Amino acid sequence: MNSNVLGVINLIHESDEMETLTAGRCLATVPFGARYRLIDFTLSSMVNSGISKVAVFAHTKYRSLMDHLGSGKHWDLHHRQSGLFMLPPITDDVNEVRRGDLFHFYQHRDYFNRSSMEYVIITRSHMLCNIDFDPIVEEHKASGADITVVCKNQRDLMDGRARKVQVDEKGRIITFQDHYGGMQSDLVSMEMYLMRKDLLLELVETSLAQGQDHLVRHAIMSRVDKLHIQSHMFKGYLGIVNTVSSYYQNSMQLLRLEVWKNLFFEPGPIYTKVKDEPPARYTEGAKTSNSLIANGCVIEGTVINSILFRGVHVQKGAVVRNSIVMQNGIISENSNINHVILDKDVTIERGRELRGAEVSPFLAMKRKVI
Repeated sequence: MNSNVLGVINLIHESDEMETLTAGRCLATVPFGARYRLIDFTLSSMVNSGISKVAVFAHTKYRSLMDHLGSGKHWDLHHRQSGLFMLPPITDDVNEVRRGDLFHFYQHRDYFNRSSMEYVIITRSHMLCNIDFDPIVEEHKASGADITVVCKNQRDLMDGRARKVQVDEKGRIITFQDHYGGMQSDLVSMEMYLMRKDLLLELVETSLAQGQDHLVRHAIMSRVDKLHIQSHMFKGYLGIVNTVSSYYQNSMQLLRLEVWKNLFFEPGPIYTKVKDEPPARYTEGAKTSNSLIANGCVIEGTVINSILFRGVHVQKGAVVRNSIVMQNGIISENSNINHVILDKDVTIERGRELRGAEVSPFLAMKRKVI
């Protein structure tokens, strides 16, 4: 159990090409898997690994984040011996809000200084995985590394944007590439960095004094020759979700039983904000196949290879194929959608037909009638 590790979920300048899906919400709270949000996976992994104090560094559009996380009770982080801390920018100055994560870490340095934890693990929300941090901490201590970076050998990123690395024969990272570089490597950084807390604070102050603002690009990548940066290879399922195409493709992967089991239950369960809803209701004549359908749905039509969030209503004669319909969507009578992503509260009018492409699904904004 990692009682000596402080968890940090860093949402500052998180890579985001999600178009209208993040127009009114941050990437961390994009709905996923019929009832979850992207941040649930990292946060649940920390809790399952015994990390009892977690700080979420919010940045912009974080109202839905605060509503979703609340006091942390759904992740059992609301007791005196544990804690979930929301740390938004402490300034209203637009120029300062736009600065990098090192600046915001410095603004909240009292939070780090007050913590008795010896180590800190810094993560992002767009790396979709179910991970046990215990062996990473043990491996980090045994290696004597300054920083351990969790990596995954994965060629197909399903259009996600990720930083790649190269390692030597002992697993030490020798080269970093930013998200749009041309490095020929299948080794992906999962944006999870474990280090001693005092090293983090030293990097924050030293880098800021040199006019550098970003933890990875400046404090870590520029010191790859000076610091011992070790890789840890992750073997489970990894989805990189920061583009519309990667969101759609990783969502459709959930319809494969082995992916669904690995992501939601191995090595531990994924928790989320609980909303009490009645079971899904299927009327006479309803047809469903290979779909993930949440509580509160009413199915009168046909649903094939699709994911429906809570409260979706598929009316008589309507057909939903290869699509994602978020909360309270209405697919009216005799309408037909295929390769479509509908944000929450979208209504498709009677008799309409919408078709997207597999790699470029049609995307409709929330609270819209089509």
